[in-house]
Amino acid sequence: MNGGGSVEAAEAVAEASAPVGAPLQLEWKFAQVFGERTAGEEVQEGTARSMARSRWSAVLFIDVDIISAIEFDRTGDHLATGDRGGRVVLFERTDTRDHGGNRRDLERMDFPINRHPEFRYKTEFQSHEPEFDYLKSLEIEEKINKIKWCQSANGALFLLSTNDKTIKFWKVQEKKVKKICDMNVDPAKAAGNGPLAVPGMSTSSKTYTANGGCLDKTLGLGNFPPGGASSLHLPVVMTSIETSLVPRCRRIYAHAHDYHINSISNNSDGETFISADDLRINLWNLEISNQSFNIVDVKPANMEDLTEVITSAEFHPTHCNILAYSSSRGSIRLVDMRQSALCDSHTKLFEEQEVPGSRSFFTEIIASISDIKFAKDGRYILSRDYMTLKLWDINMDSGPVSTFQVHEYLRPKLCDLYENDSIFDKFECCLSGDGLRVATGSYSNLFRVFGCTDGSTEATTLEASKNPMRRQVQTPTRPSRSLGTLSRGFRRGADTSGADTNGNAFDFTTKLLHLAWHPTENSLACAASNSLYMYYA
Repeated sequence: MNGGGSVEAAEAVAEASAPVGAPLQLEWKFAQVFGERTAGEEVQEGTARSMARSRWSAVLFIDVDIISAIEFDRTGDHLATGDRGGRVVLFERTDTRDHGGNRRDLERMDFPINRHPEFRYKTEFQSHEPEFDYLKSLEIEEKINKIKWCQSANGALFLLSTNDKTIKFWKVQEKKVKKICDMNVDPAKAAGNGPLAVPGMSTSSKTYTANGGCLDKTLGLGNFPPGGASSLHLPVVMTSIETSLVPRCRRIYAHAHDYHINSISNNSDGETFISADDLRINLWNLEISNQSFNIVDVKPANMEDLTEVITSAEFHPTHCNILAYSSSRGSIRLVDMRQSALCDSHTKLFEEQEVPGSRSFFTEIIASISDIKFAKDGRYILSRDYMTLKLWDINMDSGPVSTFQVHEYLRPKLCDLYENDSIFDKFECCLSGDGLRVATGSYSNLFRVFGCTDGSTEATTLEASKNPMRRQVQTPTRPSRSLGTLSRGFRRGADTSGADTNGNAFDFTTKLLHLAWHPTENSLACAASNSLYMYYA
């Protein structure tokens, strides 16, 4: 009794100390891991690429198992990952299906209703293969850059996957296995395609039929068929109750991008999608693969006048005519396709004004936005640059409403990060389905979760491992300013140490670039090298 009372008292104190109106800080727990490496095991490396494709090409090795894309579907019941080897792996949720039923049935079973999502491996397929562009003498990697789920229909799953140049539309469907039965020969006793002649056998002992068949009894065919030719019958194809998943490429959208594709995004109309490279954004119809429309083109007449490139693009979740794209100069442009066929001019421009006297050699590099995401209701846009997460209100273009410091302790090390090219790493970001929290990755396989509501001080650091709280940072609990009263935003959750949160030197080779938030629950999927970790709160 005393123990239970102390727990209740502790929870009451925590609730009382939390700012009014702010949700409590989530406690993240490990759920599952797929593809975890054992101690000392190396990531599988691809074999040397064939020199036949280009006698001048270098012998390259690719870590084919490293995950390069991750995405939940709209329901959260399926998860897809892509890797550097061009493969797409699908996972399906099992806890809702295995323990389905109404609330009363679950109570009778004394089974807990609120369980963390459990997924299992469903299937995988080779989406892209390495190619070579002979006109440009350019090797095209098979690495999957992005995966996007499309609307499912008739029990089949549909998704888009892309590498640097080619987008593919896949259909994955369960089909019943067909088996051939009622054979003329027992398969267990059949000799198969054996030799037509036995060495040392005299050809004079063979008996040939009019149609060229051989009735050589030494081959065991003299008594076939046992009941004579009249007993022959056609085998029967039977459909069994067993099913197998069959992936099929429905369409291929190719030859529309001169530069590497960095984004694809489905439209809310369910019929179209966009693909973006460094200089152009194209609009496609899912049913038409040989034609696309260029809706954004930032390529100048003289390439020497080029000042920025497109880094990410995404459709609005509910308005089919609105999309946003980010640039390497840290700006986000909102585009309305109803204004003109070629959206040269933007509807709104979101960018943060530079603080006077703060400019340095690295200012433009770290300002480049690597990823943007719309909130579920479309009101906010989350952007990730090298150092920060920024939350933008589409109704207020004067500046971000919130700025979250991801790894501020790296600012004194920008020279080292530039030397080893880590400063050009592209981290993704994601929002929770309820819009109360945001998340992004960092180095040493760490990722951070921030609360973005009024009065929230949540700034959690977790590690992609079976013990996510091992490197937890204690952040001061001070009230934050309201979203509605901010014009230039605020900074929260900054780490000031020169090492990681455990006091160790940071490992820039282990980075958590890709993660996704479950659309309806507080569950995160994170890709750390070739391992897929899942957490819940």
